[in-house]
Amino acid sequence: MKLFFFLLFFVSSVSFAQPIKQFNEDKSRIDQRLMLGLGSWAVSNFVASGIGWATVPTGEAHYFHQMNVMWNVVNLGLAIPGYLKARKEVPTDNLAETMKAQRKTQNIFLFNSGLDVVYVGSGFLLRSLADKNVAKRDQYNGFGNGMIMQGGFLFLFDLTAYAIHKYHAKHGMPKASMSIRMSSNGTGITWNVGNQSVSKHQVFL
Repeated sequence: MKLFFFLLFFVSSVSFAQPIKQFNEDKSRIDQRLMLGLGSWAVSNFVASGIGWATVPTGEAHYFHQMNVMWNVVNLGLAIPGYLKARKEVPTDNLAETMKAQRKTQNIFLFNSGLDVVYVGSGFLLRSLADKNVAKRDQYNGFGNGMIMQGGFLFLFDLTAYAIHKYHAKHGMPKASMSIRMSSNGTGITWNVGNQSVSKHQVFL
């Protein structure tokens, strides 16, 4: 019986290692592409709104461009470290660690999408306060429009990232099934790994 459980543990460990490692390598590439997308958005805002901030006369549009530049300092500050981390990450072949990291990644993007709604709401709040403060009307409207646009983009970005990772987990996470049957040589253990039986082992006792 001890031999049975030892072989069962050995077979499962060997079978899972490569599919799990492949899953994490794919996850790392997904994160890299997502951070490149966020970084590209930040850089494009720097260029367009940087020019606008420097050339447009003081007014609503001026403050709109100013908000875009300041906001994307943060975006770029998240995108660059995030990309480098994903690029340098060593993929693990541990199933428990993989599942924990996957849940954490999905929860982060889902939580961020909730924050993005708050950002958009704050933008509308600023716009509503503009009519009550004539001296800062242009600033409130400009900043409010910038927050609405940036928050709206991040909402779409975070929801898309969540959906991509969830889809990857559903279709890429290694699955396993075990069956015990009698054969002419004794009791056999059949261990199928992967969505389409990536590997198959039979151990006869």
